[in-house]
Amino acid sequence: MIKREIELYMNKLLFSIISLLAFTSCSSGYKIEGSSSVLRLDGKMLFVKVLQGNQMVNIDSAEVVHGLFTMEGAVDSVVIASLYMDDESIMPLVVEPGDIQIQIDNANLTVSGTPLNDKLYTFIKKKGALDDRAYELERLESRMIMDGKTQEEIAEEMNKEREKLSTEINELAKTFIQANYENVLGAGVFLMMCNGFPYPVLTPLIEEIVNEGPDKFKNDRLIKKYMEAARENMKKLQSSM
Repeated sequence: MIKREIELYMNKLLFSIISLLAFTSCSSGYKIEGSSSVLRLDGKMLFVKVLQGNQMVNIDSAEVVHGLFTMEGAVDSVVIASLYMDDESIMPLVVEPGDIQIQIDNANLTVSGTPLNDKLYTFIKKKGALDDRAYELERLESRMIMDGKTQEEIAEEMNKEREKLSTEINELAKTFIQANYENVLGAGVFLMMCNGFPYPVLTPLIEEIVNEGPDKFKNDRLIKKYMEAARENMKKLQSSM
């Protein structure tokens, strides 16, 4: 009887340990499953890189075989990363616990399957639609010229449309960053936006986003570094005027 009770106890203990290990593994590990229809990627090595200090460092890699690749690893902390082929950055992604799906083709680059990656690529899709509208504006200008509109009419219409589009782009970026102040997407997308400038500058939008951000956001190492450089550049610009 006592032997039977000991066996039952040991079985329960073993089951508890296995369950705990399984839970820990699921909650702290990532698995990337990717597919690509881009022929030039086949046989190539892809690397997941994160910024450490002032350089991009490999944290995982995989070979593309028949359009497929897989990576697995532990997540010490959730980070914004980039998928690279050689020294070419292909796309951003968030390394976070869960099953991450990457799709690469000539029309789209998408990452899905985990909460922050879903959020990031919903934003990227919306931003892409606005970028397409910006491209269409240039075609509209050409059509207006062909239609015989005057330069004044064209300038008035184009300025109005460009201002409207710029407001939408800024509002999309600001709303997204503010909604993600407390996770890696807030700082990540903010820095992506700032990288669009040839050098660090302060715009009303940048100042608004930073000033309204919580301390965690403001004290991000790269954001502080950008803001210091931007403020110094603005001082130089003002002194030279």
